[in-house]
Amino acid sequence: MKKPDEMRAEYRREDLGKGVRGKHYEAYQKGSNLVLLTPELARIFPTTEAVNSALQSLVGIAQSATSLTRRSTRTPRKRAAG
Repeated sequence: MKKPDEMRAEYRREDLGKGVRGKHYEAYQKGSNLVLLTPELARIFPTTEAVNSALQSLVGIAQSATSLTRRSTRTPRKRAAG
């Protein structure tokens, strides 16, 4: 078994070109959140903008629905003794 740091015989270091240290560091720092959509959803939401718009709409609907179900801050009525 080869050591992990050895290259295969068919590769030559000079064929790989010169490496640039930190080339993707800035993009890495920004972060990335990749999500794999099912083929059905990919047909419905073909772009990043379409996905983000749909999710923003869903968040808005969820927030408005939550505010409708919150308890009232009004003081409760007193019940008649009985």
